[in-house]
Amino acid sequence: MVGLPARGKSLIAGKAMRYLAWVGIPAKVFNVGTYRRQGTPQPTATFFDPHNTEGERMRRAAAEAALSDMLNWFKAGKGVVAILDATNSTKSRRRWIYETCRDANIETLFVESICDDEDLIMNNILEVKTTSPDYKGQDPEVAAMDFRNRIRNYEKVYETIDDNEKHFTYVKLINVGSTVIINQIKDYLSSRLVYYIQNLHIKPRSIWLSRHGESEYNLTGKIGGDSNISPRGEAYARALPGLLRKSGVPPNAKLVIWTSTLKRTIQTARHLARETGYEKLEWKALDELDSGVCDGLTYEEIAEKYPDDFAARDEDKYNYRYRGGESYRDVVIRLEPIIMELERSENVIIVTHQAVLRCIYAYFLNIPQEQSPWMEVPLHTLIKLTPRAYGTEEQRFKADIPAVSTWRAKGTSAKHQEFPTEVKH
Repeated sequence: MVGLPARGKSLIAGKAMRYLAWVGIPAKVFNVGTYRRQGTPQPTATFFDPHNTEGERMRRAAAEAALSDMLNWFKAGKGVVAILDATNSTKSRRRWIYETCRDANIETLFVESICDDEDLIMNNILEVKTTSPDYKGQDPEVAAMDFRNRIRNYEKVYETIDDNEKHFTYVKLINVGSTVIINQIKDYLSSRLVYYIQNLHIKPRSIWLSRHGESEYNLTGKIGGDSNISPRGEAYARALPGLLRKSGVPPNAKLVIWTSTLKRTIQTARHLARETGYEKLEWKALDELDSGVCDGLTYEEIAEKYPDDFAARDEDKYNYRYRGGESYRDVVIRLEPIIMELERSENVIIVTHQAVLRCIYAYFLNIPQEQSPWMEVPLHTLIKLTPRAYGTEEQRFKADIPAVSTWRAKGTSAKHQEFPTEVKH
């Protein structure tokens, strides 16, 4: 990463790591600030003054420690992509990184985030002063002032990537990707990563996730199909606009509703679209996991009819593919364009299905692949996700409308039981 503070570098780094892990490429962020905090947990802006020789020595030591750990991580064969998250704001620092990596046979890709939009910078300052460990427990206004001074110290020595560094592989994101400059991208992984990065923006926003209202198939324990929602599902559909308002949609926020092409999600979102006037889009890619020959069966029937398949799915649910259907891995592949569009968008509410929501949720919360198919995503619950520089904030809002539980723990009985959904906080 390259850029001044408050330009969204940590947000981009964290997102890139989660995206790579989500598509099965082991990745890790090495944040230089984390190493620096081991010796200087809450420095003031003067620590970052270029004339502060002791501060410069300690910052260099932190960068060396991060780079050393990164090289050892690669040597141990633990991953494919490492992200060095720091300002790396001078030509000499970038040359040192490039040469160190070249000597270790590691390809480098510099990602520079440039922003002169004052509103965005102020939003990022607000984000940092409230979430950064550097300012934990401090008065927010004092923190904001100190952080602005820190930025000014970096501005004194900041050197943008220019023609003297055109032998580097790099991408420049200018003002939230309104302009993107790409240089020397040669391999598939880099081009895939750059395509992802250029779809990102650092504007504040939230994503709301909801399953469809309880369906007729849910009541009988059947999977798949294209059934209608039940009377309780209809009650949830009517309650959803109020639940969304309760979750704290910003005033005058532009919000788009996404559903699958199946009846139960369209029926659930129809009151939301009617009451709010928000644009509504249907996506085939948001349809539920295809259960192939098991479509329309209960888990009990599957266990009886296809016992080997039922056991194999319990053993490796992420990779197990239904006969004539899909696996969770297949769903992730078809959801990749959805994730790209989601990253380009601002506020979105997605009304879709259990398996699909598990995959989207796993992307934002960095849930390991083997765990994601077993997560509990209850009916009649609205999940609000807000991406932050240091992770994704989650809130859950439960409608007071009973529904069956469709969650089955690994290795448990296939028998369908009806009882109210509980929300785990």
